[in-house]
Amino acid sequence: MSPSVGRRRNNHSNMLSLPNLLLAAVFLFTATASAASSVLGLDFGTLNLKAALVKPGIPLEIVLTKDSKRKESAAVAFKPSRGSNNEIIAEVGTFPERLYGGDALSLQGRMPGEVYPNLKPLLGLPWTEGGRGVVEAYKARYPAVQAVQVREMGTTMFKSSAFHESEMPWSVEELLAMELANIRHNAEVMAGQGQSVEDVVITVPAFYTADERRAIERAAELAGLQVNSLISDGLAVGLEYAKSRTFPDVSKEGGKPEYHMVYDMGAGSTTATLMRFQGRSVKDVGRFNKTVQEVAVLGTGWDRTLGGDSFNQVILEDYVQKFLTKPALKSRGTTAADVKGNARLMSRLWKEVEKARQVLSANSDVHSSFEELIPEIDFKTKLTRAEFETLTQSFADRVPEPITDALAAAKMTLADVDSIILHGGAIRTPFVQKNLETAVGDAKKLRTNVNADESAVFGAAFKGAGLSPSFKVKEIRDSDVAGYAAGMSYSDSGKDRKQQLFSASSPVGNGAATKQVSFKDKEDFAFALHQVINSVERPITRIQTENLTASVEKLNKDFGCEKEDVATKFSIRLSPIDGLPEILAGSVSCEVEGTGKSGSVGDTVKDWFGFGGKKDQEAMKDGEDEGPIEEVDADQSSVSPSAEGDAATPSSESASSSSTKAPEKPKKRTESIPIAFATSAQGNPQPAPDEVKRMRDRLAAFDRSDRARFAREEALNVLEAYTYF
Repeated sequence: MSPSVGRRRNNHSNMLSLPNLLLAAVFLFTATASAASSVLGLDFGTLNLKAALVKPGIPLEIVLTKDSKRKESAAVAFKPSRGSNNEIIAEVGTFPERLYGGDALSLQGRMPGEVYPNLKPLLGLPWTEGGRGVVEAYKARYPAVQAVQVREMGTTMFKSSAFHESEMPWSVEELLAMELANIRHNAEVMAGQGQSVEDVVITVPAFYTADERRAIERAAELAGLQVNSLISDGLAVGLEYAKSRTFPDVSKEGGKPEYHMVYDMGAGSTTATLMRFQGRSVKDVGRFNKTVQEVAVLGTGWDRTLGGDSFNQVILEDYVQKFLTKPALKSRGTTAADVKGNARLMSRLWKEVEKARQVLSANSDVHSSFEELIPEIDFKTKLTRAEFETLTQSFADRVPEPITDALAAAKMTLADVDSIILHGGAIRTPFVQKNLETAVGDAKKLRTNVNADESAVFGAAFKGAGLSPSFKVKEIRDSDVAGYAAGMSYSDSGKDRKQQLFSASSPVGNGAATKQVSFKDKEDFAFALHQVINSVERPITRIQTENLTASVEKLNKDFGCEKEDVATKFSIRLSPIDGLPEILAGSVSCEVEGTGKSGSVGDTVKDWFGFGGKKDQEAMKDGEDEGPIEEVDADQSSVSPSAEGDAATPSSESASSSSTKAPEKPKKRTESIPIAFATSAQGNPQPAPDEVKRMRDRLAAFDRSDRARFAREEALNVLEAYTYF
């Protein structure tokens, strides 16, 4: 007899049983993890971008440019379309050709106004206040670039003659997104056909503020990248240094940590990062222990404007003054402003002074020659290393300052430091090394035992591999520091109050503390988080509660909780992704008599997943990733209820007869309701969701235009090749 329809339904139902569903989920997860297993590490420099890719079969390999170079110049350019008479054609809705890296810089001699190099110093800076000087310096260096201000954005934007005049200016984030998308494309080509690269860890200077960190995150998101972490340059070098080394186990008798400082001088800035390196025995599976390595940043120091570009500027000023001594220029009355306003001339000078500085790092003098620097006037000059060091004396005095600041932040001395690891291209400048030797007092402490150009990008890629579940790497637990003190501001009984939550040396990452802040408020309210930068409080985030009033009323109605017995708390930590203060959760609760379970939905969910009670959720032991929870009371003058209870108990009560049994206290439980809240970014104006969508859509349209042009050029090449047969 054939089975009935009902039996067929039952068989189909068995196929969708829980084990089969779980197996399908495992296969789905495996396929997804395999497709997204590639991780990109990115060294975000002023002059160059370097990337390293981690994927199965390619362990920590540098991503090459299309010209097979190991680094890409940090530049993007627009090459306008031209008509039969060489006029620029810019129609509505059309896009020019985009060039990157060296190809972009090669366009400066002909179209300097369409090349956008070295954008890093402008990232996240406002047009006004502290950012104005940086913007003006950029405009002076690249006089042909049309830098404009869009009031709604508040930051620098750029107009281009390669687009129709109605086209919106391009923001720094959009231009950087193009560069990052180009790096991503190179990585995907290297990863293999059909592979997508989406996860990235980016190095940033230790001095980056909330505005700058958000800006680089936004640029990465516009490029289709998911930022898994922003890691400081010094910590990235420290991870690369620790990757192939084992340090003393401080859990064992006699084990002492090592202290090393990374001194990183690049093109735009200089940082010093003091770190502790040590091993530690921690609990492993079952009864076994394992030894992990720990790298912890203890203090940082920096100089935002000390670097190779500063030295190049000095050489350029010297060349301009020497050029103005030529009789032909004197007779014309040419001034320094005239020379510096000539964009093509300046692009040639900047390219030459960069080469001159590099030559002086290995030679005692350098000769520079320009044929027709301006029409009919040639220029030749010579610069000795002694002259260069005289010109840069003011910079030489600033070389040791980041070291001093890092030591002060860590409350340590040079005698405590085992070595100073040198990193960065400008570190090769002779007067820099000479001043470091003088400051340190022992030349043997200065070490060149890492790759001065690529250690940061390899460290970033290693960090990314450690964060990804697709890779098994050496276990190194790292922690950074906040860099800036952070606190909160709020209103209490009509008075504005402020409280510090984190210091500049508070850890970020492994072992970082979570602050549990108590408020007296029982009705919906708002408070703000801020960073303290140069003694000025700059707002980061505003938090507005949405259901506090209703939740307090519910606790009163359902459990009889009086307002004075209700506790309002928020958990705040430094984000392990970008190092900025973030709100983890908020709750309003009160203690009620009874032995029943709490009515909190969160507790019910925890029980479902077997997380257990409060005892099971205590802070993890030393050596594990989670840090302690620290209680912070927003009302410092309040008296702890437990202290009042202790004080109210007479000492004679404890001396009563042991034969008299104390009355059993009624059992209590805590009823808790999660607080719903909304956050809004503060500081520089943030683009609205519609504006972000417009940016994404425009970049996507630009990408489609590029693909159509590539396809057209490829078709023409095939056609041309066919004609030869």
